[in-house]
Amino acid sequence: MKGINVLMLGLGMASLGAGMSTAISQSDVESRPARGSSRDVVMDAQTPRETPVTRPEQRKNEHDQSNEFAATNAKPSSPAFENQPDKGKTLGFEFYRDPLNAKRPMQTFEEIMKADVADRPKVMKTQRDLLMRRYDLTPRLDREAKMSRGKPLAVGPTARLSGGLSWQKLASMSPAEIRSQNAFPYPALPHPKQSPGGQVFPQFQIDMFPRLQRFDVDFDLPDAFLPEFPPAIFLQNRPELGDVSRGEVVSINNYYRLFKDILTPVQLDGLRMLLTPFPQEEFNPTDDRKSAQPSLGVTCLDCHINGHTTGQFHLSPDIRPEERRFRLDTVSLRGLFNQQIHGSKRSLRSVEDFTEFEFRTAYFNGDPIHAMKKGMTIFDRIHVSHMAQLQNMFDFPPAPKLDSQGRLDPAKATEKELRGEKLFFGKGQCASCHKPPAFLDHQMHDLKLERFLNEPGDGPMKTFALRGIKDSPPYFHDGRLLTLEDTVEFFNLILQLKLTDEEKSDIVAYMRQL
Repeated sequence: MKGINVLMLGLGMASLGAGMSTAISQSDVESRPARGSSRDVVMDAQTPRETPVTRPEQRKNEHDQSNEFAATNAKPSSPAFENQPDKGKTLGFEFYRDPLNAKRPMQTFEEIMKADVADRPKVMKTQRDLLMRRYDLTPRLDREAKMSRGKPLAVGPTARLSGGLSWQKLASMSPAEIRSQNAFPYPALPHPKQSPGGQVFPQFQIDMFPRLQRFDVDFDLPDAFLPEFPPAIFLQNRPELGDVSRGEVVSINNYYRLFKDILTPVQLDGLRMLLTPFPQEEFNPTDDRKSAQPSLGVTCLDCHINGHTTGQFHLSPDIRPEERRFRLDTVSLRGLFNQQIHGSKRSLRSVEDFTEFEFRTAYFNGDPIHAMKKGMTIFDRIHVSHMAQLQNMFDFPPAPKLDSQGRLDPAKATEKELRGEKLFFGKGQCASCHKPPAFLDHQMHDLKLERFLNEPGDGPMKTFALRGIKDSPPYFHDGRLLTLEDTVEFFNLILQLKLTDEEKSDIVAYMRQL
């Protein structure tokens, strides 16, 4: 009945223009949120309203409440099954009905959720203990440096060094020495719950959109090390407007009001599609989900919030078995029009291909079979092109100290920033991969981290753009580098650059201007 109620609610809303608008009461109008409200219309659309039980047909009778509907009580269509194997019953895993992550066949959703909820405190304590061993998570905030909408930058490095080592002493050691002493301070950052993995959203986003809450795992990094929420939005077709977010999270509620005079009809349609929920691995209507209630799914811009990111993470879709998959931080869509490859591993060659592929595999699992179970969506190329057009509108934040070629204007930059630029293009070797003006090279590179770690390494990974990088912590594909200072220390070690403390500080000062 819940599904019917949802359907009827949707039909009722769609019918208002056909003579039903007079049925809206004054109280309905007064209860509507004011403009700018954070009410989630997606949640409203998929949640039936409770109504008082006043009609006879609403009352549940004995038949309604019986156990007659359970599969185990179904009567066979033929008595001949008594002589067949297992009496004609499916006793093991049955693809559509059963959760894929059940610990035993035919485990019910309620059993799985109960076990996951009970395990969650232990799961998160294990992750917190790991993070506390690796990092100093006490935020140190810069008094002057800010993100685009004013959030202070967290200052590092945050990594804890082992055995009384200093950063300079560690940098003087060979990769083999660092590996033998297990002294590398930046091993891979794991998902809090590797199996089943899946998308995890920060709590401040869940507070606004409760449908993104999982019952089995929580977000793990402190807010101070994450991007702003809401992030600024910059559009390459209207650069003179600056941040067009107006301090709002763009959703299906407000996108038209915010952008009807800024975007073309094609781009608006693409934005609408990017804000429409579709079934995803952990958020879907089936028993194979990690949300307490069935869900319409998530949207592209739930993860790429305002075309940017808030540090949401999931697992790489491109590797099996499960224990070899690594954590992936959600990347920003800013400057997507400059990028020629998409996906950390897949290297899809167009944003159209990437968009289409991810919908077809229930977002970031690389598995269309599971997606079909949960509600695989196949778009025609028209809608895909509209979505791509909109994604290509997102621009980097302004960089007032850079010229048109992506180099510092000496009349605007400080001496420290100019020294940092010289190091970036010289001794620091940063520009060998991060070339202006977008500060990327459209290539994939293998850093061979297995030289320093008793880990298998990640293989070739896509170069990420550094324009606007101060707005996008944490860094590296799995978010293991919480600050820009951590990032410089990381590359100082793996590239064996032998940078001084002052040189490292200068590079950070420069990157803040990109």
